[in-house]
Amino acid sequence: MRENIHRFFRAARGAGVHVSPAESIAMRAVAQVGVSDRTILRDALLLTLAKSQDEKLALGDCFDLFFSQPEPRQEQPEADSNYVSEDADQSPSSSAASDASAGSPPAELGPLAQMLLLQDRNAITAAIASASGAASLSDIRYSTQRGIFSSRILDAMGLQRLRDDLEELTATNPALAERLRAALDALREAVRDTVAQGLALYAREEAENLRNEILRNAPLARIERRHVAEMRALIRQIARRLRERYSKPRKRQRRGHLDVRRTLRRNAAWGGIPFLTAWKRKHRDRPKIVALCDVSGSVAQVSDFFLLLIHSLHEVVDDVHSFAFSSHLIEVSDILESKPPEEAMAEIMSKVGFGSSDYGSALADFEKEFMSTLTPQTTVIVLGDARSNNLDPRADILRRISERSKRLVWLNPEGRLAWGFGDSEMPRYATFCSVVRQCATAQQLERAVSDIVATYQ
Repeated sequence: MRENIHRFFRAARGAGVHVSPAESIAMRAVAQVGVSDRTILRDALLLTLAKSQDEKLALGDCFDLFFSQPEPRQEQPEADSNYVSEDADQSPSSSAASDASAGSPPAELGPLAQMLLLQDRNAITAAIASASGAASLSDIRYSTQRGIFSSRILDAMGLQRLRDDLEELTATNPALAERLRAALDALREAVRDTVAQGLALYAREEAENLRNEILRNAPLARIERRHVAEMRALIRQIARRLRERYSKPRKRQRRGHLDVRRTLRRNAAWGGIPFLTAWKRKHRDRPKIVALCDVSGSVAQVSDFFLLLIHSLHEVVDDVHSFAFSSHLIEVSDILESKPPEEAMAEIMSKVGFGSSDYGSALADFEKEFMSTLTPQTTVIVLGDARSNNLDPRADILRRISERSKRLVWLNPEGRLAWGFGDSEMPRYATFCSVVRQCATAQQLERAVSDIVATYQ
C-alpha cells in the first residue's frame, strides 16, 4: 500500500498539488487511519497535503480518479446462451455434468483462464492492478503509448498462456472456448479503461508542460480567445516563480554572511567560543521600480498579461510605483496591492483602458504629478508598443526621466521589424533607454522581468 500511496503522490503532483517527496506527515496519517475506509483516507490526505482551496479541489478529484478501479465487464455471448438452450433437452445427468463443467473450469487451464471463466471480479481487478504495477503504468506520458501499456499489462497477466488455452479449447470444447474468448474481450476493455485512467493521472503533468511550452512561445497579441484563460494561468505561474526565486534570497541577504575574523575577535574573552556573532553587511541600494503600462486599445490583450506581471512585482520588490495609461496616465499601485489580480486588472481597464494611445500626453501627466518618485536608485520600466497615433511623442520628457533614474527599460510587445514604421516612435524613444527588449511572448516577458529583478538580489 505504501507504493500505491507514493504513486498517488506522483499523480497529485501532475494535478498541480505541491507534494514534497518527504511528505512523512501524510504517510503517518495514512498509517493511523488505515486504507479500508476510503472516505476517511480521502479526508486524511486532503487535510495533510492540500495547502489551498484550489489544491484541495484538485486533490479530491485526483483521489476519486486514482482509487476508482475500472471493473471488467461481464458479457455473455449469444452463442453461449444458444448453446445452453440447445442442450436444454439433454438428460438430467448430462445437464448436471454440463453445469459442473461450467462452474469448475478444467484444472489444466492456466490461472488467467480459470479466473476469467469463474468471473471473479475481485480477483480480476486485483490482477489488473498488480500487472499495472509490473508494467510501470505510472510511467505513461503520451496518448500514443496506450497500446504499448495495454499489451504490457496483458502480458504480465499471462496472455500468452491464455492464448494456448484458447487454442486447445477450440479443438476440444468449442462452447467453453467461446465463453473464454468473450471473457478475454471484456478483460481487454477493462485493461484499456485502466490505461486510460493511468493516462489521465500520470500524463497530465507532461501534457500540461507541453501545452505551456507552446503557450510560452506564442505571440501574446495573437492568443486565441479560447486560450486566454490558459495564458493567464501561465502568467500566474511565472509570477509565482518570480516570487519564489527572488523573495527568499532578498530576505536572507538582509542579514549578510558570517564575518569569521570579527566574530573570533569579539569572543576572545571567552576563549574563542562564539557567544557573539558578527555579520558582513554589503550595502545595497534600496530597490525601487516605477512601471508605466500602456493599456490602450492597440495593446489591450497584451496589457492584460503585463498587468499580471506588474502585480507580481509588488510582492517581490519592496518599493514599486505602478502607472497605467492610454491618452492620460493614472497611478494604480494601490489597486494592484490591495486587490486580487483579476479584480485589479478589471478596475484598471475600466478606468483608463482601451482608449486611443497618446504617449506624449501620458508622459506629460507623469512629469507634472509623479516626477518626484524618481531617484538615482529607480529603475523605470515602460511596457508598450510606442505607437502614439502621430501625436507629439514628447521624447524630451523621456530623456529627463532617463536622466533622473538609474536606468530606463522599455519592453515592447511588437516585433522589431515593426519598430519605426507607421506611427511607431520606438527608435526615437530607444535613444534614451538603457535596455530595449522585445516581449512578444510570455517567455520573453519572464526573462525580461527576471533580469530586472535579479539586479536587486
